[in-house]
Amino acid sequence: MNMMEKKRVVITGIGAITPIGLTAREFWNNLVAGKNGVGAITHFDASSYSTKIAAEVKGFNPEDHFDRKESRKLDHFVRFAVVAARETMADSGLNISEEDPNHIGVIVGAGIGGIGYIEEQHLVLMKKGARRVSPFLIPKIIANMAPGQIAIYLGLKGPNTAVVTACASGSHAIGDAFKIIQRGDAVAMLAGGTEAAISPLGVAGFCNMQALSQRNDEPEKASRPFDAQRDGFIMAEGAGIVFLEELEHALKRKARIYCEIAGYGLTADAFHITAPSPDGEGAALAMKMALDDAGLRLEEVDYVNAHGTSTPLNDKLETQAIKTLFGEHAYKMAISSNKSMVGHLLGAAGGTEAIATALTITEGIIPPTTNYENPDPECDLDYVPNAARKANVRIAISNSMGFGGHNCTIVFKKFEDRRP
Repeated sequence: MNMMEKKRVVITGIGAITPIGLTAREFWNNLVAGKNGVGAITHFDASSYSTKIAAEVKGFNPEDHFDRKESRKLDHFVRFAVVAARETMADSGLNISEEDPNHIGVIVGAGIGGIGYIEEQHLVLMKKGARRVSPFLIPKIIANMAPGQIAIYLGLKGPNTAVVTACASGSHAIGDAFKIIQRGDAVAMLAGGTEAAISPLGVAGFCNMQALSQRNDEPEKASRPFDAQRDGFIMAEGAGIVFLEELEHALKRKARIYCEIAGYGLTADAFHITAPSPDGEGAALAMKMALDDAGLRLEEVDYVNAHGTSTPLNDKLETQAIKTLFGEHAYKMAISSNKSMVGHLLGAAGGTEAIATALTITEGIIPPTTNYENPDPECDLDYVPNAARKANVRIAISNSMGFGGHNCTIVFKKFEDRRP
């Protein structure tokens, strides 16, 4: 298949559960308004932890979505994924009963999976012995249960897999799904990420590697990407799922189209298990690969939805990667980080940020980078500080990076119907 024969792929449905909204639209409206979702940890007693704050999902009741018996078989990260996927399918307007389920698939990533339930069942093992460990342990905790359960609940029999690349998982899932449709192995895919790792062990692990902000007295100001006083990221939870569809299929059923997915790039730093490459080379190469895949020039990019974690290293090196690749054009683009408001959803970050990027194009509004108060001379680009901005965004990219040196970039494009 040559470049001229690539199938075009569009987003026709969105669904999300986040710390600032239990639906995609609520998430978006609060993102544009600059609402912050960070507060004291309530999932467990964090009084002895160096970081006592996180961005928890609030008001989510599993029994609103599952009966009690089936809910017991699902870990929280799977519940988030299934509920977000149901919203996405409803938003897409596609009636699965009228489609061939063999040609609709699911790829959903999770960075960690069911860590909270592992902790719970380990205590059972230690206190009561092996025979008392739940038979649901394994099928509740493994990361692939998110796409597996979505397929079961929705009856989707097409390509189905899970991506586990830490904080790049959601974006890799969307990129892989894009390529599956582009090469003709499915007509549509649910794709994105999910995570529910705000647990005693999960938070302790990130605390002790000194990755988290310790601004416990000012939780809403703790996540401050690109700010000179940033001191670490904020753990968050939730899910973000998009419905990707082959363009002709979407047009035939007169679907609403949010935007087009135009390119996908993925690289490795091959440098360190947690620290990004000191020159930002891997991230720059991922952005270049994605734009080359889309057949776009650097100067055509209007906006970057940054990984922007609020850690000293990431924000400096992502900025450097953008400047290395784009040169002078780096100073002409808008850049912002959703994590300033929702924290870092880990494996779900790429999914929620894909939704935000698609809506940035659709709505003509760029969400801000909040808590940007102290300029950093090493982070000297336009980060859309503190207030949303109206803008005609035609081309946008979304970056995700994960422990292990994973870099991922997706290109989003305003949809243009080029049919004669």
